[in-house]
Amino acid sequence: MIDRSFVTASFCLCSAILAVILRQHCREQSMLLAIAACTVIMGSFAAFAAPLMSEINDIFTAAGISESYLSLIYKGAAICIVTRITAELCRDSGEGAIASAAELWGRGAVALLSLPLVKAVLEQINSLM
Repeated sequence: MIDRSFVTASFCLCSAILAVILRQHCREQSMLLAIAACTVIMGSFAAFAAPLMSEINDIFTAAGISESYLSLIYKGAAICIVTRITAELCRDSGEGAIASAAELWGRGAVALLSLPLVKAVLEQINSLM
């Protein structure tokens, strides 16, 4: 795991250096490089996290917690990751307003996604009373 971290860190630093160099000549290509680097890193993380997600599934199953709740957690985490990266890419390109809109959308999406979980918690509380 440590070796993958160093490889990822090296890839990120090299991509950042190239993006800074490209930004001096062509901002559009710099942005495309940043998007490509983020896509590669996210794909690598997805492959890396698959065994971890399997282990978490086993823990939730052993605890008797419905997989639908775990699915909500995964979806919420994915929304947060994608929203954060999108907002930072927008900020890097000088579009702060678009970045703020992306963050607002992400927050709203997570809030809507969490409603079934909030409902289940409230039902549990009502059943205890």
